[in-house]
Amino acid sequence: MAEKLRLMHVHAHPDDESSKGAASTAKYVAEGVDVHVVTCTGGERGSILNPQFKHPGIEDNPELITLIRREEMDRARSILGITQDWLGFVDSGWPEGDPKPPLPEGCFGLKSVEEAAEPLVRLIRSFKPHVLTTYDENGGYPHPDHIMCHKISVEAYEAAADPTRYPDAGEPWQVSKLYYHLGWSWERMEAIAKAMEAHGLENPYAERFKDWERKPEDEARLTTRVECAEYFPVRDAALLAHATQIDPDGWFFAVPHEIQAEAWPSEDYQLVDSKVETSIPETDLFAGLR
Repeated sequence: MAEKLRLMHVHAHPDDESSKGAASTAKYVAEGVDVHVVTCTGGERGSILNPQFKHPGIEDNPELITLIRREEMDRARSILGITQDWLGFVDSGWPEGDPKPPLPEGCFGLKSVEEAAEPLVRLIRSFKPHVLTTYDENGGYPHPDHIMCHKISVEAYEAAADPTRYPDAGEPWQVSKLYYHLGWSWERMEAIAKAMEAHGLENPYAERFKDWERKPEDEARLTTRVECAEYFPVRDAALLAHATQIDPDGWFFAVPHEIQAEAWPSEDYQLVDSKVETSIPETDLFAGLR
């Protein structure tokens, strides 16, 4: 293609862009691709997950949490070399209890898909991505904001090219490919466990994934493996920028980079729809577009 390639990631919260696909993002940025992240919410209801993070009164002050998480996003954005927009919706929080309580009034998870997709359609038509990524129908994990992020991404992917839909949101644009992020698979866990054992190290994920059930249908979703081990350090630096959320001594960083590169050097995706000819398996989100 004569024009510069463009990639858009749609994420639910600040930090998701760094925990999902950040190494492949850094790889594409280094290759000269324009990468734009859309963040649906401000992460206002996110808990402080890093026990080392200290800021007096933060957990009782939503406005302060919002400000700090925006500052964290600024740092991560700079590390990854991306541009970014906020959709401006309010974090739904993670409902806990049995039964779970209703979601807070006005939150992202309670918006209508049609309403919430409009600003994303507007951004797609403005940025004109060739490739769009988001979460699967389960949100990657069933957080209400992740599930809504999936819904509006699929809606916007389809609607952005249709001049009869959202007619006031800019000139229509056809995104060429839609992908879902695939993160922790059974195969990946097994590969890392074997590599750690081969190096005489304990598998740090053993307890966390001890009840993982292998499902061939889930493994069959993997269509595209983007090798990006060279950029694992960039991914980790971007993650650490989100200091409220990421414990530097936590499980994200428990496997040395060289073992990660040996066991599973890629970030993985499912090709959901393509308007260009490609063949599976792929090694590039832009297969068929270059």
